[in-house]
Amino acid sequence: MSTLQEVGDRDGWRCWLCDEPVDPDMSVNDPRGPSVDAVTSAKPKKGAAVPERLAHRACNTRKGAVKAVVPWSPDLFVLDPAPIVETVERLSRKGGREVVARCPSRDDAERAGDWLVDRLSRFAPDLPVRTEIKPGGGQHLLVLTTA
Repeated sequence: MSTLQEVGDRDGWRCWLCDEPVDPDMSVNDPRGPSVDAVTSAKPKKGAAVPERLAHRACNTRKGAVKAVVPWSPDLFVLDPAPIVETVERLSRKGGREVVARCPSRDDAERAGDWLVDRLSRFAPDLPVRTEIKPGGGQHLLVLTTA
């Protein structure tokens, strides 16, 4: 098991759930204080280490022992956004590509694609991804592809 300092340094002192900065000097009892979340999306194999990620105390408590929900930015204009955690898990296992959202304009799709690649660079740094925009039917599909 890693120390809070080790996990925080590795994650750049950003909460893996909300992607906001975590103050390392704040009390661990404060809702905005740092905590270590043992990420258990699937039952680990016997003897395998459970991945640990940095989270705000409140984000970690709100998530509890259930699968995390990592939200899309409310500043983006996306329709039918795919769940980020499940998409990352599938692409990590199988590779390939997935449609992750629909956008009304190419500009909206480009903004969403840039945001998603940036967010995943911190959320899943070992998963190299890129986005493609496919027009059709008066909308633009945002496709996430493993690089």
